[in-house]
Amino acid sequence: MTHADIAAIVVSYQSAETIDDCLLRLRGADGVGAIRVVDNGSDDGTMEIVQRHATRDPRVRFIANPDNPGFAVACNQGAADLADAADMRWLAFVNPDCLVENDTLARLRAHALASGREVLLGADLVDETGERDAAARRRDPDFAAMLASVGRGAAASGTQLGVAMDDRQTLQSVDAVSGALMLMPRGLFDRLQGFDTGYRLHAEDLDLCRRSREAGALVAVANDVRVVHIRGVSSRSRPFFVEWHKHRGMWRYFSKFEAQRRSALTRCAVFAAIWGRFPFAVLRAVARK
Repeated sequence: MTHADIAAIVVSYQSAETIDDCLLRLRGADGVGAIRVVDNGSDDGTMEIVQRHATRDPRVRFIANPDNPGFAVACNQGAADLADAADMRWLAFVNPDCLVENDTLARLRAHALASGREVLLGADLVDETGERDAAARRRDPDFAAMLASVGRGAAASGTQLGVAMDDRQTLQSVDAVSGALMLMPRGLFDRLQGFDTGYRLHAEDLDLCRRSREAGALVAVANDVRVVHIRGVSSRSRPFFVEWHKHRGMWRYFSKFEAQRRSALTRCAVFAAIWGRFPFAVLRAVARK
């Protein structure tokens, strides 16, 4: 019998397309003792699906926000709702478009325990065709490289953050994993005071990973744990909103971790590089839609 000490936290927004499958899988997953769904103002039937799961499984509870306060706020709400579940020693943040297998979270927990230290773990994320998600393994943003790319006339993408999979390592140490699927000790999350709610959407996972590393934790990807991630289900309908907060999040990340050790000229140049890219990113997102 697998000890059920993992609390799964799902933040939903317009997620009717995948939330049913996501919750069915979490309810059947080894080691899951609690499921908290925080919905950010969906009006597409997401909450009706969540309510059905809650009536059938006492582990499922939900918070229905009347508006959308952002991903970081909602994650923290889900964790705070576990106050009466002291035996939930692990937190798993799972996007509603992430489809875990029965043993996914238990295997991540086993890797974390075997590491002998505090660890924030991600998985090998792939899309429906098996293509690997570059966001699963990332380095910290390199703002010097961003400015150099602008100088060469290239798009100011903030450099490519993706790191190649090293299949020689079961646990591959990286700077950051994707917020689509994270497992970490509840004690570490509490010490860090959760996600930084100054981020609305995007870059909050980079922030949490960086602060975890600064607190002495290992941030790594379990290369032998593969999970299907159907990307962009919640964001396809609002490309301007998503890209605005993605760029705003990157500026906040720079301001928080890098700006103090950069000159005023460099800070202005980074600001211009980030926001100069914004209209082109919106056009690309609209074209993809």
